[in-house]
Amino acid sequence: MSYTNDTVFTLDTNILIYALDKQAKIRHKKAVRIIQKSLSLNCILTLQALSEFYYACTRKGLMPVKDALAQVKDWQTLFPIALAKPHTLTRAILSVERYPLGFWDAMLLETARGAGVSILFTEDLQDQQVIEGIKIVNPFNDEDFFE
Repeated sequence: MSYTNDTVFTLDTNILIYALDKQAKIRHKKAVRIIQKSLSLNCILTLQALSEFYYACTRKGLMPVKDALAQVKDWQTLFPIALAKPHTLTRAILSVERYPLGFWDAMLLETARGAGVSILFTEDLQDQQVIEGIKIVNPFNDEDFFE
């Protein structure tokens, strides 16, 4: 898989969690490689993905609160952060009506779309599906991801 320098993409929460969860084994190794490679490409993170990361890691006991906060701060320093806007909510609600999406997935997609994202890396949605101009890619399905 290859991407141009102007391709804007984002990472879903599951990739962020796998990057810190060594018990995830193969997914952990891939997620670490994805994030490392993303640093040199046109990657943004959404405030929603960072929020979900913090909540999931602290709720599941994957890391202490202060470590989770430090990780979120690191990612906020390393990546541009996309924020939802008031119209994002309306667009997400309409997307839920049009597509087989949960509300929070729709919010993530619409926030990303508003930031100019064309690819969302996640394992939570249908791989290779295109929703409102954003291609869904499951990076764990591709052995040569980003290589």
